[in-house]
Amino acid sequence: MTARLARDFGLVCGTLPTGPLNAITDVPGVLVGHLSMHAGDVLTGVTAILPHAGNLFRTKARAAVEVINGFGKSTGLMQVAELGTVETPILLTNTFAVGTCATALIRAAIAANPDIGRETGTVNPVVLECNDGFLSDIQALAVTEIDALEAIAAASDGKVGEGSVGAGTGMSSFGFKGGIGTASRRVKLDRDHYHLGVLVLANFGRAGDLVLPDGRRPAPPAEPVPEKGSVIVILATDVPLEHRQLHRVTKRCGAGLARLGAFWGHGSGDIALGFSTADPVEHDQKRDLVDIRVLNEARIDRLFQAAAEATQEAVLNALCAAGPAIGRNGHSRPSLADWLEAEERK
Repeated sequence: MTARLARDFGLVCGTLPTGPLNAITDVPGVLVGHLSMHAGDVLTGVTAILPHAGNLFRTKARAAVEVINGFGKSTGLMQVAELGTVETPILLTNTFAVGTCATALIRAAIAANPDIGRETGTVNPVVLECNDGFLSDIQALAVTEIDALEAIAAASDGKVGEGSVGAGTGMSSFGFKGGIGTASRRVKLDRDHYHLGVLVLANFGRAGDLVLPDGRRPAPPAEPVPEKGSVIVILATDVPLEHRQLHRVTKRCGAGLARLGAFWGHGSGDIALGFSTADPVEHDQKRDLVDIRVLNEARIDRLFQAAAEATQEAVLNALCAAGPAIGRNGHSRPSLADWLEAEERK
């Protein structure tokens, strides 16, 4: 049975049109792959996002990062913020698998580029995380380098798996089962159509704080606890943007989180990373001066709106697509879709 998403329940975020898939893969060239693990007390995995299918070290994507609240253990973000590029696949996983996934990215980059660390610079692996320890035995250190590579190998440019898949297998959000969600928006600039897509790893929000677009506040049966989850937002676009503009757009993902009722609590690791597939940076560029195209800044509000709307909808899709789950020590999370279906029957 195909999982129902937010729009299947009449939950529409904003006014901009979606792309054909309503997914981050509506941005041409972007690929997504998952490796899911669900065995006993282990509910975890890896999700890979590739800005393009080529050699990312040699042809880097322009990128920016916004640390909304920095209670997190990701790797590679400092160099992204400084140099404004991504040069490996972006991996999402659980907190204790960050090092393993980073090593896998380094090995893969060296295999494709034997000059790394010798004739040329080192490589900056980008791995972001959320803590799935409520439902999964995070101490099992179950994710391996092979798992990370399999997530990359599974990446495709088609429909994206949502809900309890990949890195989202053991995640929770607003007291419900969380996970992976995605959405996109289409914008017109001059005479051409462009896309902005978002993929989230939703593991944040206190039970009872969720606000739906129609104003309802689903409240699962859960004891009130401090906000100590995390959310990772990956934004992609084919609009030509330089690093500063890309950072400004990526920052607006936080507006989408706020619309859902999140306040970015003390214990929450809320991070947004954005990249553009336009005007990549060539590692072996020979010219001293290079030309780039950039968005007329007077038009940037269109992308601000797209980022907020797509982020809000991506989180709702993650919650709607995820079924109920029972994990470590009998810990459980209900499904938002079940709550919404019960509301429909009233």
